[in-house]
Amino acid sequence: MKLKPLHSFHIPVMGLAYTIDSPIRVAQYGFSSTISVMDDELIERMNKFYCEKFELPYQEITKKIEDFRAKRITAYLNTLDTIVKGKFDNLKNSFIESKKEVEDYIDMLPSVSEIRKNLQHHLDEKLSIDNLKSILDQYLTPGDIDVNIMTKVDKENYDKKVALPVEYNDAHAALRGFANSTLHSSVVLSAGMNPRLFGYFEEFDAFYPTANGDLQKKIILKVSDFRSALIQGNFLAKKGLWVSEYRIESGLNCGGHAFATEGYLMGAILKEFKERREELIASTHDLLVKSLTQKERYVPTTPLDLKVTAQGGVGTAAEHQFLLDIYAVDSVGWGSPFLLVPEATSVDQQTRDLLANAKEEDLYLSDISPLGVPFNSVKGTTNEYFKSGRIEKNKAGSSCPRKYLALNKEYDNEGLCTASRKYQTIQIDALMEQKDTMTKQDFDAKYDQITGKACLCIGLANASFLEHNLPIKGESQGVAICPGPNIAYFTKEVSLKRMVNHIYGRDNVIDTVERPHFLIKELRMYLDHYRKELKAIESDSAMPRIKKLAKTKQNMLDGISYYQTLFANDMTYFVQDKESILKELKDIELELN
Repeated sequence: MKLKPLHSFHIPVMGLAYTIDSPIRVAQYGFSSTISVMDDELIERMNKFYCEKFELPYQEITKKIEDFRAKRITAYLNTLDTIVKGKFDNLKNSFIESKKEVEDYIDMLPSVSEIRKNLQHHLDEKLSIDNLKSILDQYLTPGDIDVNIMTKVDKENYDKKVALPVEYNDAHAALRGFANSTLHSSVVLSAGMNPRLFGYFEEFDAFYPTANGDLQKKIILKVSDFRSALIQGNFLAKKGLWVSEYRIESGLNCGGHAFATEGYLMGAILKEFKERREELIASTHDLLVKSLTQKERYVPTTPLDLKVTAQGGVGTAAEHQFLLDIYAVDSVGWGSPFLLVPEATSVDQQTRDLLANAKEEDLYLSDISPLGVPFNSVKGTTNEYFKSGRIEKNKAGSSCPRKYLALNKEYDNEGLCTASRKYQTIQIDALMEQKDTMTKQDFDAKYDQITGKACLCIGLANASFLEHNLPIKGESQGVAICPGPNIAYFTKEVSLKRMVNHIYGRDNVIDTVERPHFLIKELRMYLDHYRKELKAIESDSAMPRIKKLAKTKQNMLDGISYYQTLFANDMTYFVQDKESILKELKDIELELN
């Protein structure tokens, strides 16, 4: 059986490139991280780079090879697995040879942990090497190498204008690439439910429990509320598939795409998960047993392990511990702050500097994503610069070499990306024909809406090429990056050790005095979201929209009421800020009413 995780935090997926090699950087220390497996071009180049760096055999997988996407992903994941295992073994060996290595390692462990206590006792008492080896074997484990698949980014693929079978769709192929790898880890499914993709999991034995109650490959669902978790968890359980973790992410106070809830606040969502966790386990276990019995597979007699984790805007040790204690989460995701840790993430220096200098007003929700979902952005990226330059030259849009987001079939059966030059040219030509019938204000707004979409496939991958000094081919797209608003309060590059000690409350890397509590920050963002939706009703006052907005308001008011009780009773975590937090809650309640 796999050992328990050493740490109470994990590094979530960030963009396409920012965590693409994080396991190589941090997994040997026990830190779990998640990589995106959307971009097989990036993955192929990373595989070549790291095979050469670590002197491993490398075989190029070109697009001419059958099932190249899945095979590229499998090959890179196997490379990661090999490198991490090697680095982990080297680290263990270094502990045998060097007392300082053990001391440095202890400095990054949670303050209250069995392994820290035992290692410190070993050093203090100058015990035998055999004792040290016993401790390492009993407790030491590398961090997980998890992968992320955006369920809706499942583009059909074609061969000579003929659609390939569904298993060659992008998300399906990515899943197959992970399933066929040597990893003993999890796939994180984000962006909602894709029944066809969920059904494809049934094809792989690795996702079914073995006779010892183990799962070689696990499923993690990123969810925004309990109802979503219950629906998706039950759907998969009916297929004999167990969800090992529900990863709750703030609807707005996060990086990447922002999927706003109907006013459900993070604290209230976490409270419901805590109160109904056993209900979720019982419901999914019963369905799992029925399905596995019908499939004549091994049936576990007791429910398999289920974790609940949380992420989105957490920035202090007090907030971290608050989530662990109050909501009994198993781990807390720390994303954006790690963009300023060169030892942990792949970011070019220019972009790191941009993030370190970003203020609250530089971070905003944009409409640049071709998926049509609000996207967290920062002003001043090179991607923004190149996009604006093309618009000024009347060459709006990207050449679209990757086509991962070519999901719009309005003008082409094979799909176009709304950020592509081909799509935007068609849209702009149609707009020009209506120009004489529109006001300048309406025309400009529509034009900006068309040209505002950015090429994320290239923009979110370029940072890794730049950091590793790898050539970037094709049209210049610069770097796009999607940090959460929380990055405004982290203002300098820091070492991995300092960031870990910040998380565990032994150091402080935040110089900003005025940093809002992460739950209040999210609430403020929902208030802004509510105002925006309220204004939109002026031009679209359909009854369903009005009802939805009324529900959003009521959910926010319920959340505020819960927070008022929560913080009023807090005697441990935020005592110094209690008065200002309660005042702000009252102010927001008055604004909302």
